[in-house]
Amino acid sequence: MRNKLIIFGIVVVGIIIVAVQVFNPSKAEDSAVLFAEAERGEFTVEVTTTGELSAERSTKIIGPAAARDFGIRQMTIQRLVEEGTQVREGEFVAQLDPGELYDKIQAEKDRLTAEIAEYDNAKIDTALTLSSERDKLINLDYNIEEKKLQIEQSQYEPPATKKKYENELEKLKRDKLRANENYILKIEQAKAKMIEATSDLKRVRDRYERMQKLIADFTITAPQAGMVIYTKGGFGGDRVVEGSQINVWSPDVAELPDLSSMISTTFINEVDIRKVKPGQPVEMGLDAFPEKKLTGKVMRVARVGQQNPNSDAKVFEVVVRLNERDSDLRPAMTTSNIIVTERLEDVVYVPLECLHVYNDSINYVVKKGGSLQEVKVGKTNSNEAVIEMGVEAGDMLYMSLPESLDGKEPKLIPELDGTRMQKYEAAPEQLLNEEWLMPDGSPMNPRIIDALKQRGAKTPAEALEMMKSFGNRGGSRSGGGRPRGGASTSGATTSGQPSN
Repeated sequence: MRNKLIIFGIVVVGIIIVAVQVFNPSKAEDSAVLFAEAERGEFTVEVTTTGELSAERSTKIIGPAAARDFGIRQMTIQRLVEEGTQVREGEFVAQLDPGELYDKIQAEKDRLTAEIAEYDNAKIDTALTLSSERDKLINLDYNIEEKKLQIEQSQYEPPATKKKYENELEKLKRDKLRANENYILKIEQAKAKMIEATSDLKRVRDRYERMQKLIADFTITAPQAGMVIYTKGGFGGDRVVEGSQINVWSPDVAELPDLSSMISTTFINEVDIRKVKPGQPVEMGLDAFPEKKLTGKVMRVARVGQQNPNSDAKVFEVVVRLNERDSDLRPAMTTSNIIVTERLEDVVYVPLECLHVYNDSINYVVKKGGSLQEVKVGKTNSNEAVIEMGVEAGDMLYMSLPESLDGKEPKLIPELDGTRMQKYEAAPEQLLNEEWLMPDGSPMNPRIIDALKQRGAKTPAEALEMMKSFGNRGGSRSGGGRPRGGASTSGATTSGQPSN
């Protein structure tokens, strides 16, 4: 019987111990809530974004820019090798539609035929003109000789007759002089006419021959060995593919990237761009190869922003150069870029989940044990925040608000007085230590408290009486704001304390 009593006693004690362990509220709460330890060490301020790989240097494969000399403005790509194709120098890359060029060649051929005919006519006309002028000179020579003979035979003629013959001879000589001068002018005129005809014919013939040679340029080949990557052309920035049209002012068809030097082009929003500077280190990853970890350096930061097509935000282009060479890297791969904008040594930092906001002005944390402590928040990144005051390394902090905080208020840091939002600094200590209530029992808004204090209220009781007197005169007002004793939303406020 004694043994049975001992066994029964042991069982009862065991049940009590288990019940205490199971139903202990503090233990249950601690087991349901996660804690984080404040750590001291190096803290990195980062800007995280995604980018797209491309070659820093590349050789452009372009269409015939000379096509614009013949009035061709657009050219259609009939065939194009697949993107990623490895080509050797001189191998086929693309074929442009030469239809418009053929039409212009035919028109130029007709023009050349007309110019040749005009040139031949000019030669014949010049020859006939000069021949006629030479005949005139010959005839004048005959006339002069005849007149000389006539003068010789007129020795026995009357003097008047002889004088007449001499005058006629002088006239013939003057006619010959003028005919000679005219012949010289006709020769110069004929030369000029033939030079012009020759120049016109040469210009048309050269243009026709250039158009003939241009046909070969509509078959585009690789200027060197490499991998063919489609380019973006036109004013819309669309990728050039089969069927696309290229403009003669920007005739890029494709490119051969130099894969030995790669860059990642990304866009940073206007809020974070002030943190990014050339030369900052970048930690990079690849969506295609998650196991690869690369590094880089910010090479260029745009000075002028541009509109993000997917939102109303403004973004700035940032170019990052990769430090490593990797045969797996390909243009257009997506990269994850972590730009390290600043490194802080020997600082205390906590996860962002540990930060909460009281009355929209006071950043605080909840320490293990349930005490609320105001903190001064320094630099932040996407996961953690530096705590300049209020927390020491090793402190255990709640990562979410426990349910047992009703009525609790943060312990304030005196050094931060004057740095919080002015509407809370305007209220005296009673604002944080006493209940300033409306007549209906709801918490009084700090702005109402300020107004009542300006009217002479010094204590919550005086304020309450003043509010009641207002209500008796013109009806009561119910005001409020966030309850003064309750915990509020998580996250660090940027008002009153810099969070960067």
